[in-house]
Amino acid sequence: MNDIEENKREVYRSRGYPEDLLPKTKDKKNWRAFNYFTLWMGSVHNVPNYVAVGGFFILGLSTVSIMAAIILSALIIAFVMVMNGAAGSKYGIPFAMILRASYGVRGALFPGILRGCVAAIMWFGLQCYAGSLAFLILIGKLWPEFLTLGGDFNILGLSLPGLIAFIIFWAVNVAIGLGGGSILNKFTAVLNPCIYIVFGGMAIWAISLAGFDNIISYVPANVVMAEHSGFMFLVVINAVVAVWAAPAVSASDFTQNASSFRQQAFGQTAGLVVAYILFAVASVCILAGASIHYGVDTWNVLDIVQKWDSLFASVFAVLVILMTTISTNATGNIIPAGYQIAAIAPKKLTYKNGVIIASLISLIICPWKLMENQESIYLFLDVIGGILGPVIGVMMAHYFVIMRRDIDLDTLYTEDGNYKYYDNGFNTTAFVVTLISVILSLGGKFIPLLEPLSRISWFVGVITAFVLYVLIKRRTIANKTEYA
Repeated sequence: MNDIEENKREVYRSRGYPEDLLPKTKDKKNWRAFNYFTLWMGSVHNVPNYVAVGGFFILGLSTVSIMAAIILSALIIAFVMVMNGAAGSKYGIPFAMILRASYGVRGALFPGILRGCVAAIMWFGLQCYAGSLAFLILIGKLWPEFLTLGGDFNILGLSLPGLIAFIIFWAVNVAIGLGGGSILNKFTAVLNPCIYIVFGGMAIWAISLAGFDNIISYVPANVVMAEHSGFMFLVVINAVVAVWAAPAVSASDFTQNASSFRQQAFGQTAGLVVAYILFAVASVCILAGASIHYGVDTWNVLDIVQKWDSLFASVFAVLVILMTTISTNATGNIIPAGYQIAAIAPKKLTYKNGVIIASLISLIICPWKLMENQESIYLFLDVIGGILGPVIGVMMAHYFVIMRRDIDLDTLYTEDGNYKYYDNGFNTTAFVVTLISVILSLGGKFIPLLEPLSRISWFVGVITAFVLYVLIKRRTIANKTEYA
């Protein structure tokens, strides 16, 4: 940074903002294309995503259509991640601060808390518990007697082995979160080649057992091929893209470290497209091939691994699956939660304080209890995704169309109590547009007429919010008393 920018950092620091929320200095903006290429691989290849592909088969689409939809989804995801992370790479600031530009200094708290606290903390706990179940399988393979430790011991529904596995796996996730982006970079550099080995190897294994032609023509039992395959194709794309609603809205938490926009754009695009091409081929081949081989439809890769005779192959595969869960948890949950909690009270909390608070809350909510009612979990996540889609639309419309990629950082790093921008710190237009878009994207859950829209809720939310925000804002931008 030049001297003027460094002086600004000192001004912002004097206003009570911790180092974690300040604009990054040039020496800290050192992530290059390769760092972003490896960043998201674990978030693509994880157990929930493979289970989702099993659901796509049930929609009645062919294997080729499913693979094509997944690969097309990668291009859309990459575009949104790159573009919504553009402000982060330009100014070196996290999502919690960029959100202030479009929603206002005070208004940013609601969507920020919804993404960085409610959704991230809940999903962090659920992923920790899901990962601990895989960890329990791993320990059981190596030490069968461990599974009987404690006898009938039970605490809040967890056996002693289950409790030990959960605490250990939770602690590893917390440690990665505390390490932030630097530790995550080293972790993903090790993880990526392992993913290619495990999931690529599983795909080859499935093809050798079932035959590629049989996999391509595979149709699950009692499933009828879809009549309206075009709409179902779009539903699959929406389902894949919607999983990224939360990471996409907070993309700047990672692009703030980019040495340039070009580096993060090329790295994220190449990384996501390559990861999803492998995922598209591997997921379809593994699930279809295993279902054909075992004679029963199987949608969970852990169930497949458990059936293997080779101890080494089983242990290595489960270990990599555990690592993908940790990677997903770090990039999508605990790191965004840390930044957002710090932004709630910047004078008192740092990023690491935020990580610790989020981690402790994830324990208190007893995620294993939440897993007992999975329908409620997915309804909650669907609603969160339906809200965050419009937030992405508003953020991109504001930055690229209204602000024309120019943000005055003084309007973000305000003094405490100084809310001269927008209406007392709230961008009313952003909230009205978000509300209308949410009603359209999620209304189908309550209004039958809107049901088709709810099946492509992410697209409806993002596009509606983007268009409405631009139209309304351009009509009111002449009002000089309102910060555009």
